Amino acid sequence: MRRMLGKVRRRVEHLARHARDRSRHGSIRSSSPARGRVAVFYGHDRIPTLDEPAHGGTIKFQQLQRAFPNEPRAFNVLYLGSSARPLDSSALLRLARARGAAIVLNQNGVAYPGWHGPGWERTNEPLAELLRAADHVIYQSAFCKLSADRFVGEPRGGWEILHNTVDTELLTPGERPERPLTLLLGGTQYQRYRFESALRAFELVRAEVDARLIVAGRIAWHPDTRRAEREAAEHLERNGARDDVVLTGAFTQRDAPALYRRADVLLHTKYNDPCPTVVLEAMASGLPIVFSESGGTPELVGDAGIGVPAPLDWDHDHPPPPEQLAEAVLASAQRRAELATVARARAVERFDLRPWIERHRKLFAELSE
Repeated sequence: MRRMLGKVRRRVEHLARHARDRSRHGSIRSSSPARGRVAVFYGHDRIPTLDEPAHGGTIKFQQLQRAFPNEPRAFNVLYLGSSARPLDSSALLRLARARGAAIVLNQNGVAYPGWHGPGWERTNEPLAELLRAADHVIYQSAFCKLSADRFVGEPRGGWEILHNTVDTELLTPGERPERPLTLLLGGTQYQRYRFESALRAFELVRAEVDARLIVAGRIAWHPDTRRAEREAAEHLERNGARDDVVLTGAFTQRDAPALYRRADVLLHTKYNDPCPTVVLEAMASGLPIVFSESGGTPELVGDAGIGVPAPLDWDHDHPPPPEQLAEAVLASAQRRAELATVARARAVERFDLRPWIERHRKLFAELSE
């Protein structure tokens, strides 16, 4: 009975989405694109506000719409993110072409055998369609370009590497009160190993110094997020870490400054992360980074933290060994003040929001001429 109800619910949701899509496609066809100015559509009728939880490509839309508000009907630039692709992206591409709108793709990671498993080719098919259709592709890191070229294809139009950005006026270092060494594991935990590696590393650190761990973001390694959250809580209980670990759940951009100021070191355990915004937010907040030295993360961190060596492997993921993570955490704690200064300076000099927006302003103007 439960399975049957689930099928009925999914069918109803599919029909409702199809009706919504037909309605908005009709509205786009019956409207005219703006003339004499840039009008941008991010593929979604509504972008969450800074007071609402968001992740991945949606955060970039939140940042960019400060300068270019979302215009689902009058758009002459269609700006899509590979990690926030609307389900009706194929139709939107056709509608954009029909009205002569420029198409820009912000390309994040792609599916590959190691993390995706069988079926990675099918997962990449819509990304390949976006890449072929784009007049310009923004790759979030050199690693994003490398992986997309290998598993999706090369762009037909212009392209550039433009790392993700952070509002360094919103996210700033705070005064550090007397407290135990506090580690932060941030971002959506899609893979269980990220949580388990961090927890094991934390246990090793806690054996050496008084320490705490904050896990911020959704726990989502299972389609049923409640089940994943329950499994995480049970894991803490089994390891006797419940009192020293805080699970905050999802957080908003307005929550972010206070969250990062509660921590001393960011622990980033994802292997081959393409371009993690959580790392930039932590750096802007003056946190040293302990990370898997893989993917696009080293491009961001530079000398602002300590990496755990990892091979480049497309066939298997390599979770960072907890022992090496713990060693890096303790070393970062010893150099915390120095690394915090480097992290903040690097975020301001290389990843600040304002030059990122200005680059988009110039690009949009060129494409919409």
